[in-house]
Amino acid sequence: MTPGRPVPPPLAKPIPVERTASQGSTLAAAYGATSPESGLLPMTVARRAPKEDDVEIAIEFCGLCHSDVHATRGEWRLPPYPLVPGHEIVGKVTRVGSGVQDFVPGDRVGVGCMVDSCRECASCLEGLEQYCERGNVGTYGATDVRNGGSITQGGYSTSVVVDRRFVLRIPEALDPAAAAPLLCAGITTYSPLRYFDVEEGDSVGVVGLGGLGHMAVKIAKAMGAEVTVFTTSEAKFDAARDLGADHAVLSKDPEAMEEANRSIDVIIDTVAAPHDLNPYFRTLRLDGALFQLGLPAEDMPPVSPGLLIRRRLAYAGSLIGGIEETQEMLDFCAEHGVASDIEIVNAGQLNEAYDRMVAGDVKYRFVLDTSTLQKPSERADA
Repeated sequence: MTPGRPVPPPLAKPIPVERTASQGSTLAAAYGATSPESGLLPMTVARRAPKEDDVEIAIEFCGLCHSDVHATRGEWRLPPYPLVPGHEIVGKVTRVGSGVQDFVPGDRVGVGCMVDSCRECASCLEGLEQYCERGNVGTYGATDVRNGGSITQGGYSTSVVVDRRFVLRIPEALDPAAAAPLLCAGITTYSPLRYFDVEEGDSVGVVGLGGLGHMAVKIAKAMGAEVTVFTTSEAKFDAARDLGADHAVLSKDPEAMEEANRSIDVIIDTVAAPHDLNPYFRTLRLDGALFQLGLPAEDMPPVSPGLLIRRRLAYAGSLIGGIEETQEMLDFCAEHGVASDIEIVNAGQLNEAYDRMVAGDVKYRFVLDTSTLQKPSERADA
């Protein structure tokens, strides 16, 4: 299996394509952080001229992910500043390099959490670029080795240039704004469900009902599973059922958790705060698995090995998905009418949206309308 999607057969009639010439880089309006305490500020970023295999994209929408908050505020590690976040990008192709045959100007496309990888290791050759043995190149805050070692800048911006191998096609059936979070929240939950081969009749548990959790519910239901949402708030029961969940369990109620004993095949845990996993392992059947998707900044309570041993349970992690699998996910969502529940925000609302994400005050994902960004200045900040 080769990285990325295969090039389709030639079209019957060639489509005129604007090819890149020897232009220099262009400037794009953006919002980013200059320090952990700065908040998000208007700035201008430089985008390279498209090279032979590059696709230039005019960004229409970019999802806001909780990991953007962690990154810009330096809560995981101190990133290189200035930093423009955003890895749930949807827009239209404006230019393509001379070697690009699978995209043309006007195509609606997406860019997710990574924009490159080594393309040579066993993981990359298997289509698992997210597990690149040399480290994939993140959409923002990463060293872009193939492009002079510059720092990548993300999708809170009016444009971006990305190698065609890391560009996704957005199906026409998907609303472009609601499709943006699929490029992170969608693939992050789809990948472990596919890895576990979830199908009709299986029982899926979802821990947490935020941006990731609500996508896990929708995708698992579309796969034909019976879905149980575990939540610490009884107030979320109705929301869980509105999303399609069959059951809702109050996880802090020992009796309710006991009733769920041995009822679940696979659990998707989306909570990004430290929490005790042992009660959830007790709800799994023989050969069940719990996939950890949330990444707490602090240590988790210890897991009891006895719970795993007595039912041959698996405790696993999962990281987004490869490019081919992400395209598969987009096509699956288009076929089954699955999209994220979103609230669109303008550039001036970004800092408020970050605070609301931290407070859990969003159903279920914010999406930035990049048409509200200012015009770029004459000089790049990043």
